[in-house]
Amino acid sequence: MNPVASEERPASDEVLPATRWLLSGFAVLTLLAVSQLLVLADVADRYWGWTIHNELTAAFLGAAYAAGFVLSVVSLRQGDWSRIRVPLLTVTVFTWITAIATVIHLHKLHLVTGGPFARLVAWVWVAVYLVIPLACVVVVARQERRRVRPENVVRPMAGWLTAVLAAEGVLLFTAGVTLFVSGATVHHHEPTTAAVFWPWALMPLSAQVIGAWLIALGLAAALAIHQRDLSRLLVSGMTYTAFGFFQLVAVIWYWPQLSRHDAWLWAYLGLLVAIIATGAYGWWAARDVPRAGGRSSQAQLSVPG
Repeated sequence: MNPVASEERPASDEVLPATRWLLSGFAVLTLLAVSQLLVLADVADRYWGWTIHNELTAAFLGAAYAAGFVLSVVSLRQGDWSRIRVPLLTVTVFTWITAIATVIHLHKLHLVTGGPFARLVAWVWVAVYLVIPLACVVVVARQERRRVRPENVVRPMAGWLTAVLAAEGVLLFTAGVTLFVSGATVHHHEPTTAAVFWPWALMPLSAQVIGAWLIALGLAAALAIHQRDLSRLLVSGMTYTAFGFFQLVAVIWYWPQLSRHDAWLWAYLGLLVAIIATGAYGWWAARDVPRAGGRSSQAQLSVPG
């Protein structure tokens, strides 16, 4: 561990071992999901925990978990809870919403149907979303009890960035709620028709899980605005950028499956580009924050030893 960072970091802001164990678990689980959903999207109808016929749906989920993998790995390199607080709160919300979607559509999972591998994935999915949401609450609660309030704002967020992030957050949150609600009200094997704005057809459970990701990202934007400090947004900026980038790659890869005349598709692409630009700026700003003694924010990073 960096001795300088260790000396300057208040004990109340230190990342606890349990938090690092949870992040390590996130890294493993998200990487497995990426391999199954993004890399092997074409076989998600046979080898995933529920049947995903549309490769774009599988690719979206895989790309989202790829951003989650980035979040986990970069968070593990941080020594301060204040620098991973927003990402961990976001993950907590996502896991709880996804757990609710899992319970609602438990009958869609291949718990007793499908091939052996699909059944294994289904049972792992259920186990993860029974255990991880509770673990997140415990970890966050322990860290929050130690947090000193209020925290000094080293580099305030510019007004224009606040406005852009707020607009993106509202769009993501509204789309996520719409998808989640539409998926919750449909229990048959037809695509949900309430979310007509989505560029491709979604089955109910997939719509809810995608909705969970969008709701969590919308909440992350709100938390980042509330925190107001660009110096603590390295992990959030990198994750936001990764989400937009991997989603854009998924769309380009499966471009022939989309209708180029769909206005909603171009709106979706525009939002992804905006997410990448906003996240990249936040990432750059967080890396470029000067510290006492002329050190940049990178001097505060520490690798657990």
